[in-house]
Amino acid sequence: MEIRDLLKQQIQLALKELGVSLDINEIVIENSKDKNHGDYASNVALKSARLFGKNPKEVASLIVDHINCDNIDHIEIAGPGFINFYMKSNSLTNVISKIINEGENFGRGEKKNIKVNVEFVSANPTGDLHVGHARGAAIGDSISRILSFDGYDVTREYYINDAGNQIDHLGESIEARYKEILGLPFTLPEDGYHGEDVKRVAQKIYEEVGDKALENSNPLEFFKLRGMEIELDKIKEDLARFNIVFDVFSSEKAVRSNGAIEKEIKYLGKNVYESEGAKLLRTTAYLDDKDRVIVKSNGEYTYFMPDIVYHVNKLSRGYDLLIDVLGADHHGYINRMKSALMMHGYSKDVLEIELIQMVRMMKDGEEFKLSKRTGNGYTLRELCDDAGVDAARYFFVMRAASGHLDFDLDLAVKQSSDNPVYYAQYAHARLCSVLEQGKEFEIDTTGSLLKEESELELVKKLSTFEDAIRSASKERAPYKITNYIHELAEKVHSFYTECRVIDKSNKEVTSARLGLCLASKIVLRNALFLVGVSAPTKM
Repeated sequence: MEIRDLLKQQIQLALKELGVSLDINEIVIENSKDKNHGDYASNVALKSARLFGKNPKEVASLIVDHINCDNIDHIEIAGPGFINFYMKSNSLTNVISKIINEGENFGRGEKKNIKVNVEFVSANPTGDLHVGHARGAAIGDSISRILSFDGYDVTREYYINDAGNQIDHLGESIEARYKEILGLPFTLPEDGYHGEDVKRVAQKIYEEVGDKALENSNPLEFFKLRGMEIELDKIKEDLARFNIVFDVFSSEKAVRSNGAIEKEIKYLGKNVYESEGAKLLRTTAYLDDKDRVIVKSNGEYTYFMPDIVYHVNKLSRGYDLLIDVLGADHHGYINRMKSALMMHGYSKDVLEIELIQMVRMMKDGEEFKLSKRTGNGYTLRELCDDAGVDAARYFFVMRAASGHLDFDLDLAVKQSSDNPVYYAQYAHARLCSVLEQGKEFEIDTTGSLLKEESELELVKKLSTFEDAIRSASKERAPYKITNYIHELAEKVHSFYTECRVIDKSNKEVTSARLGLCLASKIVLRNALFLVGVSAPTKM
């Protein structure tokens, strides 16, 4: 049992003996910031004093009197009633053998038998992924990794918007560029795609079929379908380079097939009404601030309508929870979609929407938006070329999704401790180097000889990895993992600086420190994996 869980359990038992029932989740155990205040501290006496009708210091004394645990060296009461725990060294270091024994499984949660669908990116297959998509991709994939590691059954899904006007415009644009290649008269549609990307797609199609494309019975349909395939293949390739592979690709066209939208409108029944020739969904009867148009007065569906069908489709596949990772401009979308699902009898909590704020790309202290190579928007592919996959992924998730992000390209490529991803990866490479240098020594996994402050501080940080995962999983917050990674790297560097790991004159201590190095390497690698960042052995 992790030490903080053990202390929570001891406090809960003490309170029970004193006649007070308190949920264990309400008991907070924190690492002490000052070693003079012990290893761990709790404010439970301050929070529960009202239940006793006594002052917090008296309550703390009562609680301490009812704690009996062999792992605790002694307990002190400080200030107005904080309880400070001083642990025996071996109780702290027991985690080392646990980490080494479990390896890449250390920190994994028990299987929960809960199926979660995480949908993210879902960019229209009409061009390159840009940095806004990239942040959503990094956060969505990291949430998926964390949930999966925590014991959930996770599916990553990409929704292909392959129906509607944007795909028509793509086909028209490709056809125009294809005609240009053939030397035929052409006109680019005003609402079409005028970038170099469409020219490349047209060129690829020309290389595939020569001048035969216009001989199709429906050339426009051919250009739409083949153009979309080419664009989607490129998106998949870019995402794979970014360490993201989707389990499912769902088609909007397929969602719309077999009269699914008309059937859904019929199912919604009394929740649908007409106003000024349009059809509206009565979402205000549930969570929304206004009713939403689902069919325009000209008979066209709003994008909300097929989205309802799509979400119902996902739930029909047996998922217990849907998580959509969307841009911040979808804020008004949350309650309208929850309302629509509630009309099907689902709980409002069956859908979570994580909103991703904008990214500003910075270089030389100034914001830039366009690619110097093409003059168009700065793409995911260019970012991977310029900053590297690891730096890009780490930077995108190291801040809460709800906050705007300034991505400092200069910092991302800097090879110094100022660069947080370099700092973390260097800690891992340093541990690997030390373990290689010490391979002639046996590794002591007991930690019984670890006594120095920097050793024990590192051990305590290792023991909180499971807590970090649970918290990041519960809050869908990958930044909590990068925070943990940075703090762990700090402890590793301090330990390395302050303790001589390999000392041939003291083999026992060397073996113990190598055990600590191995445990630290395992945890750092596991943590980096959760945010899709590599753990290099050399740098």
